[in-house]
Amino acid sequence: MNNVNISELNERIQKESAFVDIISMEMNKVIIGQKNLVEGLLIGLLADGHILLEGMPGLAKTLAISTLSNIIDAKFNRIQFTPDLLPSDIVGTMIYSQKSEQFQVKQGPVFANFVLADEINRSPAKVQSALLEAMQERCVTIGEQTFHLPNPFLVMATQNPIEQEGTYPLPEAQVDRFMLKVIVNYPKKLEEKMIVKLHNQKEFPKASTVLKPEDIVRAREVVKEVYIDEKVENYIVDIVYATRTPEEYGLGRIKNYIQYGASPRASISLAKAAKAYAFIKRRGYVIPEDVRAVVYDVLRHRIGLTYEAEAENITAENLITEIINVVAVP
Repeated sequence: MNNVNISELNERIQKESAFVDIISMEMNKVIIGQKNLVEGLLIGLLADGHILLEGMPGLAKTLAISTLSNIIDAKFNRIQFTPDLLPSDIVGTMIYSQKSEQFQVKQGPVFANFVLADEINRSPAKVQSALLEAMQERCVTIGEQTFHLPNPFLVMATQNPIEQEGTYPLPEAQVDRFMLKVIVNYPKKLEEKMIVKLHNQKEFPKASTVLKPEDIVRAREVVKEVYIDEKVENYIVDIVYATRTPEEYGLGRIKNYIQYGASPRASISLAKAAKAYAFIKRRGYVIPEDVRAVVYDVLRHRIGLTYEAEAENITAENLITEIINVVAVP
């Protein structure tokens, strides 16, 4: 790995990542503010990971992903999760055709490049697991036939943090399959004024189609080439290990707040997301700041809190802050 020519790689990645600015420019026509949401979508898209979004209703979550699919000329489907949804409503089913007197496959809405699973915690475990299996395997079996899902394939699932009545919270093992958990906050006052203005115009602005799905598939290959030094890899492993054995890092005081630490999937996701973040910043190599920029989104849903933590109002974010303040930066 040491024979990587960093300056050549850097130049190449600066050229290859030019489209990131174009995507951001088109997104900004429609989405005011929400930098964190747009950045999270781009990281998920480039690192080939799925995203779990948590935020109050009306914060442009659906608009963001449908705008992104418009920009990339990709197929977008939105599935509204409800308690009466069945797995076949997502993946598809066999339908008897009287004309041909045979069963035919009817593909479900999961066959799209971008799938928005709206309020995923509203549907029972059977339906959630059907979607999560499709996310993991990138293929679906209907009857006896197996179908591959389109490439790129990105699931963005949303959950509403306020209403817990009649919901089925995602089990920890399933939440772990999302590369990022992005928290969407209210816009600032000035941004909200601009949002009102935008919606009061005669015509709501529309993002232009500037890319093809193939461009994203190609960009993902380039993201894999982003150089990550062994010291940065060790830094990633140290951060994840500190969630499991905090006392080894002089963080014994937070041990009672952690029920379980992050899995190896967290280390993999942290490295992939840091590479995608470096790419977005038009750089051919990962620096520790890239890791720190994505660490909250990668780890916040992977640390289990104890009753003591909840009783003392300590969140996963508080613990991540403690860890990154203590773990030595290379």
